[in-house]
Amino acid sequence: MTAQATYEFKAEIKQLLDILVHSLYTEREIFLRELVSNASDALDKLRIINATSDAINAEAAGDDETPLEIRIETKKDGKLLAISDNGVGMTEAELVENIGTIAHSGSASFLKALKDSGAASADGIIGRFGVGFYSVYMVAEKVTITTRSYREDALPVEWTSDGQGSYTIRELTGDEAAGVVRGTSIEIALKDDLADQFTDAEGLRHIIRKHSNFIGFPILVDGTRANTVPALWREPKFQITKEQYKEFYSFLTYDADEPLDTLHLSVDAPVQFNALCFIPKKSKDFGGFDREDWGLDLYVRRVLIQRQNKDLIPQHLMFVRGVVDTEDLPLNISRETLQDNLLIRKINATLTKQVLAHLEKMAEDKASYAEFWREHARVFKAGYMDFGNREKFAGLLRFNSSSCESAEELVSLDDYISRAKVDQKKVYYAFGPSREALKLNPHLEIFRKKGVEVLFMFEPIDEFVMDALRKHKDFDLTPAEMAKPEDMAALPDVEPADSAEAQAAPEKDALDALFARVKDILGDGVTEVRASARLTGSPCCLVNPDGHTTSSMDKIMRAMSHDASVPKKVLELNPKHELIRNLADLNQADPADPFVEQAARQLFESALLLEGYLTDPHALVGRIQDLLAKSSGWYAKAR
Repeated sequence: MTAQATYEFKAEIKQLLDILVHSLYTEREIFLRELVSNASDALDKLRIINATSDAINAEAAGDDETPLEIRIETKKDGKLLAISDNGVGMTEAELVENIGTIAHSGSASFLKALKDSGAASADGIIGRFGVGFYSVYMVAEKVTITTRSYREDALPVEWTSDGQGSYTIRELTGDEAAGVVRGTSIEIALKDDLADQFTDAEGLRHIIRKHSNFIGFPILVDGTRANTVPALWREPKFQITKEQYKEFYSFLTYDADEPLDTLHLSVDAPVQFNALCFIPKKSKDFGGFDREDWGLDLYVRRVLIQRQNKDLIPQHLMFVRGVVDTEDLPLNISRETLQDNLLIRKINATLTKQVLAHLEKMAEDKASYAEFWREHARVFKAGYMDFGNREKFAGLLRFNSSSCESAEELVSLDDYISRAKVDQKKVYYAFGPSREALKLNPHLEIFRKKGVEVLFMFEPIDEFVMDALRKHKDFDLTPAEMAKPEDMAALPDVEPADSAEAQAAPEKDALDALFARVKDILGDGVTEVRASARLTGSPCCLVNPDGHTTSSMDKIMRAMSHDASVPKKVLELNPKHELIRNLADLNQADPADPFVEQAARQLFESALLLEGYLTDPHALVGRIQDLLAKSSGWYAKAR
């Protein structure tokens, strides 16, 4: 048995490079993002050194007035692509350390040295892992780096490699060195099958705009600047004009309209990030067909990490378009995916609260908020499951109601509560296909009589919203069809009883007999026939027997389970309605009178029709025509 020994891991460099080149990145174009990021870091380092030290030798550094920029030049005939910067450059030793040593990050070392010296922070520095450069071999047959450090008396150096495991370095002297200025130039001899793609100037500008558009230095492709839109989210809000916001919004969304509203955030806690978000004037939710086209673009230090990240914002705020930029997000080594989404969840929670607070402010202008609501309400209502922001969500809901003069007018739950009766402790609402249909809903007659407002719901999701909320402040959210007669009876009337309603109901025995007859006629079609305390103008209505499920929710659940059967409900008859009084008299005079049966079936099917359950109207139509024929004869004689 040998004594304990310690060994170092060994690496097969050629195989390691092969893994980095072919397994780390998903898209070949990423190499350009990595090289541009490295060039940006070189420029940032020079800017920081200039600000913190006088060590730059003017002769070696060149003209300090030269603008800091990144240049990309193409040579289609030679199948060459060159990327250069006039940043800090590198000495031979730094070249060996930074490029010749895999996974050594010169930027990370620079940041550490800066921190140890107590100098100002360098948030613009992008590089961290020290492997981005090697992505170039996804497209390169050979790479040549020519670089000259800003340091005093630094000689230019040339580095060459085909990415197969070795490289060569030589110092440039004499005439070769004369034309080399401070900075770094990377010349790429492209693979034959990729040469056309990566020497196309417009294609390269598109890649720059996609991945590196917000790098803080100009990026010129064959002399034309590619990154023309600044990273506005990093600028102070008071310095940005409305036109600049509009330009950025158009760049981001390709929408020619101005945004409806803009939200510009700089958050320090619980997680540090900047965000620039917009609420578009028009919804992209065309019947649910674009439900995947949403999310915020995620940047780390101004470099795009993921377009339309759906974890940054909840789905009920999917109408929000924009970008989020954070300084230090845990990414995988390729910077294409996140290692941990804890910080993302914190950003999500913070952004959600900020957007809701912004909507509350927007709601102070009723016209502006109504415009938002018309376009984005269908999506926003899905926030009924956001229990952490329940109160804010409820306060932002808007509805049409019985007190509105038109279908366009909107009220909030707080508006409703402010107009509630003295002894009223419930917010009543009703579902229907339209405002006109709800005005004819027999369940709402008692509310008109009492002068109680009813919120109108027109979309299936409204059912889930109200069912999830259940309560707002001290008021229970209650379906109008489930209003308790005793609650309504306690409220004073605001409408005088009409002549028909003022008449006395038939004797109890006559009513009981009629109810029993109607139940025999309808059989299992209804669970019960009883007198109604909710009707004032209609002869009948249907009521759910359990008292817990609304008619609209029942329809939704049946549709989801593909149940086409007609539910069995309670048939309520209005004892004070002229038709019901006449039927009671007819039934008392002749318990076998055929008109009673005809009228009972007609009333039941009419109620089913109003509820949306009558699938075959032929019998109802035939019965109506028969009744019209008989009544027209009576009417003609009466005339």
